[in-house]
Amino acid sequence: MEERIDLMGLNLEELKEVVSSLGEASFRAKQIFNWVYDKKVTDFLEMSNLSKNLREKLIDNAYISQLKVITLQKSKDGTIKYLFELEDGQWIESVFMPYQDNRRSVCISTQVGCGMGCNFCATGLNGLTRNLSTGEIINQIITIARLRGEEITNVVLMGMGEPLANYEEVLKAITLMNDDNGLNIGMRRITLSTCGLVPQIKRLAEEDLQLTLAISLHAPNNKMRSQMMPINDKYPLEDLLDSCRYYIDKTGRRISFEYSLVKGVNDSPKDARELARLLSGILCHVNLIPINQVEGLEYSKPDRDAINNFKAELEQKGVAVTVRLERGADIAAACGQLQAKEGRDEVSNKIGSKA
Repeated sequence: MEERIDLMGLNLEELKEVVSSLGEASFRAKQIFNWVYDKKVTDFLEMSNLSKNLREKLIDNAYISQLKVITLQKSKDGTIKYLFELEDGQWIESVFMPYQDNRRSVCISTQVGCGMGCNFCATGLNGLTRNLSTGEIINQIITIARLRGEEITNVVLMGMGEPLANYEEVLKAITLMNDDNGLNIGMRRITLSTCGLVPQIKRLAEEDLQLTLAISLHAPNNKMRSQMMPINDKYPLEDLLDSCRYYIDKTGRRISFEYSLVKGVNDSPKDARELARLLSGILCHVNLIPINQVEGLEYSKPDRDAINNFKAELEQKGVAVTVRLERGADIAAACGQLQAKEGRDEVSNKIGSKA
């Protein structure tokens, strides 16, 4: 008996091939696409505009994979962190963030673990296990939307893993997110974060997508950045910023530079002035992130005065800058804290709880 095919993660053309192989008309593919991505249905019997015969064929030959919720944790600020189990038993984490302006944002993972080795991030502590498939990436959004009973408006690819190290699957997932007949999430409501893979940034520029590109910078010079982020040895700041200029020139889009403030490491007024010089003339915005505590990593966030002084230095030099609103730090769901390690914190809600 042939293996059943997973429809989650397939685009319209691939669904047409599946439908054709079942001896059905190609227009059925669009109906199935709508059921999977728009209506988020996993049971073929519920696909009421398909013939009974087609539904039976789909039951015999296909399935729609689902993520298993192992635990979920609720933050005092409304953030919810989900620990998901994949079909092969691997674990990933995703985060749901509601905002008062009715935005419903999710932070999703693109890999199991991460191979980049940044010394302030929990995800890389155990290295990279594997890339996620398109279906596993998109399924995080669909599963959370289904659990919450509401539509997701914004997506940030800032969870576990380096998105541009899983380029093909990530780009396919972004296309599915943006599809009018599917999740219908506007491209400008999608943010992709990278630690700075120069060839992939230039390749992404050629795609000419209107998404938001966020670069994890975290240091104003090569010496400091290489200590924090090993990728800088391969792609130093000169090459990284050259690729950023290329991206801006090709897309016309402003780049967001993420800068995690670490007490006594990269948070001095001198560091701020050096950062301003580094970014001079680049169409960009700096997102300051007071570092989030990670078990097993030794560092701490600067005090409020140091954060404000750093921000003021950048503003005086004409750099657009904001301090990121901390979300979910009390449940280890904030930037740099995702690790998919059950039991690290007290789990407040178990499987089956209503989010």
